[in-house]
Amino acid sequence: MRIGPHQLANRTLLAPMAGVTDRPFRRLCRTLGAGLTVSEMISADPRLRDTPKSRHRADHADEAGPVVVQLAGADPAMLAEAARRAVDEGAEIVDLNMGCPARKVCSAWCGSALLRDEALVGRILAAVVAAAGVPVTLKIRTGWDRSRRNAVAIARIAEAAGVQALTVHGRTRADAFRGAAEYRTIARVKVAVAIPVIANGDITTPERARAVLECTGADAVMIGRAAQGRPWIFREIDHYLRTGHAAPPPDPVEVGAILTVHLEQLYAFYGEYTGVRVARRHIGWYVRRHPDGAALRALVNRTERAVEQLALVTEHFAARSDRWARAA
Repeated sequence: MRIGPHQLANRTLLAPMAGVTDRPFRRLCRTLGAGLTVSEMISADPRLRDTPKSRHRADHADEAGPVVVQLAGADPAMLAEAARRAVDEGAEIVDLNMGCPARKVCSAWCGSALLRDEALVGRILAAVVAAAGVPVTLKIRTGWDRSRRNAVAIARIAEAAGVQALTVHGRTRADAFRGAAEYRTIARVKVAVAIPVIANGDITTPERARAVLECTGADAVMIGRAAQGRPWIFREIDHYLRTGHAAPPPDPVEVGAILTVHLEQLYAFYGEYTGVRVARRHIGWYVRRHPDGAALRALVNRTERAVEQLALVTEHFAARSDRWARAA
């Protein structure tokens, strides 16, 4: 699929996730098959622009393009200025967040709270499209709650404003991440507009990705939580979509090597103190299904030094590799 002038490598996209999709994780997912990655959500509020968190989120140095920056806010002029700034700093696509269900985001009338005000949505989209000078995309949910599923109306507003691709998460804001995603609304959106539509929500396996594409008619899938601790899911889905056959899963040697690279990039990006702490949750995701994963998590959560954390991970995967080799 294409977004404006950008031809994507495949139909698998990494969802923006606050506290997860930093530059090291985005680069890793691109290496492992993601056709496009999106930054963590950045507030359009200029008062938050120069915080350490915002600076890290805006760091796209040496990142493969197209660079996609996601913005959140509720003021059209403020979002337009934030879009101009993002483009000046290297953004090649600007994505607008109207899908985040977090209470602190919605209480400021940002994220999915905007779905309750279709007129404001139109003003925001028109302002950002006019200001950006690069393709603008939009991420939404199916509506505010199940009695107000207005994704089709929002999609038509977006297309009329010049938005060039739309991602729809198959839950309402009221659903948050509870229950199962529904895809009928995404299928209705796809019929209603001519711009590319990307399906999101509960896409956890290659087989599920193909089924969602078939039932919605969507142009691509966006993967979020299923990529946590499993960044190779993108190549697995892409392989399955292209061939109809499952790709072999990575063995413990490869998984250990992937995690080692990930950790080293986190330490380099954040520095040792923060890097070790950010790494803890990623390590937990990589080993959550391992019988001895809880023991490793307890150890890495206590260590304060990168070299010790990395040694614990190396030892864990060496033991798994030995057991795998003996079983083979």
